[in-house]
Amino acid sequence: MLVVDDTAVSRALAAGILSASETTVFEADSGEQALREAEANAVDAFLLDIRLPDMNGIELCRALRAMPRYRDAPIVFVTAIDQRDVLQWALEAGADDFIQKPLHAMVLRKRLGNLLHKADSVRRAEALHHALRRHVSPRTEEVAREYARTGLLPPPRRQNVCVLFSDVRSFVENGRDKAPEELFAMLSSRLAAQAQAVYRHSGYVDKYARDGIVAVFDQGEMARQACRCALDILGAAIERPGGTAIGIHFGPAMIGNLGTSDHLDYAVVGRTVNLAARLCGLAGRSAVVSQAVRDAAEGAAGLDFRFERTAQIRGQDGAVTIYGLERASRPAAGLALAPHQSLELPPGSLA
Repeated sequence: MLVVDDTAVSRALAAGILSASETTVFEADSGEQALREAEANAVDAFLLDIRLPDMNGIELCRALRAMPRYRDAPIVFVTAIDQRDVLQWALEAGADDFIQKPLHAMVLRKRLGNLLHKADSVRRAEALHHALRRHVSPRTEEVAREYARTGLLPPPRRQNVCVLFSDVRSFVENGRDKAPEELFAMLSSRLAAQAQAVYRHSGYVDKYARDGIVAVFDQGEMARQACRCALDILGAAIERPGGTAIGIHFGPAMIGNLGTSDHLDYAVVGRTVNLAARLCGLAGRSAVVSQAVRDAAEGAAGLDFRFERTAQIRGQDGAVTIYGLERASRPAAGLALAPHQSLELPPGSLA
């Protein structure tokens, strides 16, 4: 707690009341000293006088609110001033409450206790927000927040999406000589790099699937975003053992909540998702895309679609036309290509 007052008697009275409840109290007799104390210490709450010898308490309140660490800290004015306009300015500057002098111990403790409880609730909500962002997709977080606000889950909807599947090839086999902890850390690092690429290109990670990710692009130029993301992932993986395979498909899918009221999973479901997974299975150390992706992204700067083939894919009616995705600046067909940019398919997979 930081008590700011230019009168030593007032500071001592407030400090005595707070110290009785085992609160650590810092003191300052000016705005400048208060800012130095706030920088040097972790302050839970502030008691400010309005009249100070340098800056006034309202200016000090604004300065404290401008510091990220004290954006939500309780700030209470303790003052003998009873002018409504001055008190209104204090509240507009970011103050949470004000108490008239002379101080009453019970009033001060009760007011501060309520404000500290409120500030702790805000911190917990922010911690939950950060935890949600680390553990669920942005779309799942949106649904969770909407459900908390309204008590209603949004109905499933049908829309076009571009789905990207990735798979780190032979990761476990290539890491047989490594301890499980080291292998886990290596895989986590690679998947984190892939996830960062997805978010850079305006997609989101729907889930981590064994040695890869399932990413969804559902806004804007989805196919182009997914293709550029794939090339970034492949470029980062070129020097790493095993390489990375990627499959991308564009088309309609159902998006909504699966499961029971006790445990829901906000997911993308449909043949579009399944075909993207199958295409990833066809790729060696490359990106394989469907004709729908090629048609939607054709003409985009930096993208090139080569090695047109047809493939018989389980679950699909008839042969599927597929392409190898490369950067447009690569050499023409027939010249040597880097391993991660050539279309590699398992024997017998093509029609």
